[in-house]
Amino acid sequence: MHSFSISPCYACVIRTKNKHKTLSPLNKHRNLQIRAMRAVVQRVGSASVEVDGRIVSEIGPGLLVLVGLHDSDTESDADYICRKVLNMRLFPNESTGKGWDQNVMQRNYGVLLVSQFTLYGFLKGNKPDFHLAMPPQKAKPFYEGLVDKFRKAYKPDAIKDGIFGAMMKVSLVNDGPVTMQLDSSQPSKNTTEVAEES
Repeated sequence: MHSFSISPCYACVIRTKNKHKTLSPLNKHRNLQIRAMRAVVQRVGSASVEVDGRIVSEIGPGLLVLVGLHDSDTESDADYICRKVLNMRLFPNESTGKGWDQNVMQRNYGVLLVSQFTLYGFLKGNKPDFHLAMPPQKAKPFYEGLVDKFRKAYKPDAIKDGIFGAMMKVSLVNDGPVTMQLDSSQPSKNTTEVAEES
C-alpha cells in the first residue's frame, strides 16, 4: 500500500525559460497542453483519504482520480474529464478474458476524487509555483460542481471525494500499476476523438 500527503505538494510540472532559445515543437505542445483541466487516474484495489487522523472517504476496487483545476477551466472541461474518466476502459473483462475492455461503471466499482492543485505546479529554480492553478475561492465551487457531475453521470453512492483545501493523506493500492493522465484541452482532440472512443 502506498500513502502520501496531498496538499500542499505532490506532483510538479517542470518548465524552463530561455528567452534566447526557440521553443522546440515538444515544448510548444506542452505549453498548449497546460491550459486544461488535468486528471491523474489510477486503477486501484482500494483507496482512502485521511484527514486529522480520521478516514473521511474510501473505496474498494475502482479509480482514484487526482484533479488539477487550471485557472481558465470551464464547464466544458469538467464535462470532458467526467465523461472520459467514467468511460476509460482500464479493466479486464472477466467473462471473456479480454484486457482493457471495461470501464469503471461496467464493473460497478467506486471512484474517489481528490482535488490536487499542485498538478499545475512548476519550478522556479527549486521553489514550486502554483499561479496557474485556479484560485481556491473559485476552485472550491467549481470542484464541487465536478463531483456532482460524476454523481449524476454514474451512481451517487459510488462517487467519493476528499475534503477540499484540507491536508489529506491518501492511501492506495495501485492495481497493475495502472496510471493515466488526462488533459481536457488537447490540440489534436478533435481529430483523435473517434479513435479514443473505439
